[in-house]
Amino acid sequence: MLITSRRPSPATTGPEAGEKTVTEGAGARAASARRPVEVADARAPIDRAVWRLAAVLLLGPVLALLDTTIVSVGLDSVGHDLGSPLTTVQWVSTGYLLAVALVMPLTGWATDRFGGRAVWMTSIALFTAGSALCGLAWSVPALIVFRVLQGIGGGMIQPVGQSMLAQAAGPGRLGRVISASVIPVTLAPVAGPVLGGLIVQDLDWRWMFYVNLPVGIVTLVLAARVLPRTTRAASPARLDVRGLLLLSPGLAGLMYGCSSRGWGIALVGVVLIAAYAVHALRRRTGTPLIDLRLFARRGFAAATASSFLLGGSLYSAMLLLPLYFQQVRGADAMHAGLLLAPQAVGTAAVSFFTGRLNDRHGPRPLMLTGLALALLGTLPFAFLGHDPAGRLLTLALVVRGAGLGIAMVPGMAAVYASVSTADAPRAAGTVNVLNRLGGSLGTAVLTVVLQRGLAGHAGAATAYGHAFVWALGLSLLGFVPALFYPAGAARAKG
Repeated sequence: MLITSRRPSPATTGPEAGEKTVTEGAGARAASARRPVEVADARAPIDRAVWRLAAVLLLGPVLALLDTTIVSVGLDSVGHDLGSPLTTVQWVSTGYLLAVALVMPLTGWATDRFGGRAVWMTSIALFTAGSALCGLAWSVPALIVFRVLQGIGGGMIQPVGQSMLAQAAGPGRLGRVISASVIPVTLAPVAGPVLGGLIVQDLDWRWMFYVNLPVGIVTLVLAARVLPRTTRAASPARLDVRGLLLLSPGLAGLMYGCSSRGWGIALVGVVLIAAYAVHALRRRTGTPLIDLRLFARRGFAAATASSFLLGGSLYSAMLLLPLYFQQVRGADAMHAGLLLAPQAVGTAAVSFFTGRLNDRHGPRPLMLTGLALALLGTLPFAFLGHDPAGRLLTLALVVRGAGLGIAMVPGMAAVYASVSTADAPRAAGTVNVLNRLGGSLGTAVLTVVLQRGLAGHAGAATAYGHAFVWALGLSLLGFVPALFYPAGAARAKG
């Protein structure tokens, strides 16, 4: 399926395009959804203003992802210092996860109501303020409350930033810009444990949160100068309160149930999400939090399905890999993070050309190539019971990282190429929700497989190998939606 397109005028490119689309409002969204997607020429140069915008917007995900991985290393130190058992301290991470699940569906409505610039900067400010309060926490309950505040801010940083970037770059050039955004996703699991280990070893655990303050402040200062000034939509949609009361608790219940293997809570989450689906499809007026009718578009449905499965593959492996290096190969948390560096190197190496190839040749061949490489890079880990050489595992991680890097770019770009610019904020919220859900479900499944393997006395290395066989299955499933991607690039018509 080729996406028809028109060459945009110069006035609709660059950051100003993001400002224009935000002011169109809900009324324009319906009209723009019936028009062909405007795609910039894939060979058109990207001006410096867009690159500056991308650089600032990438600071947000870096801040949030680093914090998540740093904190996971230091929970034991927190419990020891504040005199709480690990079962209670675990809510420091769980509370953050639930807060993210609660606010992420609000991305589209908040952007329409207040403008992307205001929402993104408010999210950074809340995250930074929450970090300061976490560092000052006097007890574990106080720390959990402040982590929830952090999550309220962190939940919308990535989807709002992605939608602003998509509106500024235009679908035809989005691949080149998004190539840079996949690097923080892969660098954070490497840098986080290393930085967290150094902080816990040489400083107080409170510096896990204080380290966010200078980055957050610098990000706000740069955002105030670089982000385009947007106004709220001329006719912003009213908040779908009923949908919010169904969807947000449903997502939180499903993610928490999967992460804690509380299947009863997960089932309640599924029921609430199903009730939201019925509500959203029956809704005749206004705009739902997540517009399920977007899934009627082949490109959007394929891209979001890929995001769901890639989330399962990426996040579950990011749990298994450091645990394997720690429990089987005897590495500490900091060195386990360093052993993941080859995967980040593989992703960084392909990011320099993947975006341009996507813009010129289309997403399907890149998606299939990326999945094949990710599958190949995961294969040696399915044979951990045979004690493969460390050099082979290092090479496999490079190949796996390259495959994930190649697959992520066309996946994200296809989401925004399949919707109008006015629908970009809601599309961003939807794809990020599904990515997190995929990560939660994938991690839960692989954790159960690993625990059963360890309980069966098959040997730790063999148990990890069995878990990675399931990770291979997730990679194989990714080929199904990839076949429904557009076969060629969008062509700009004169």
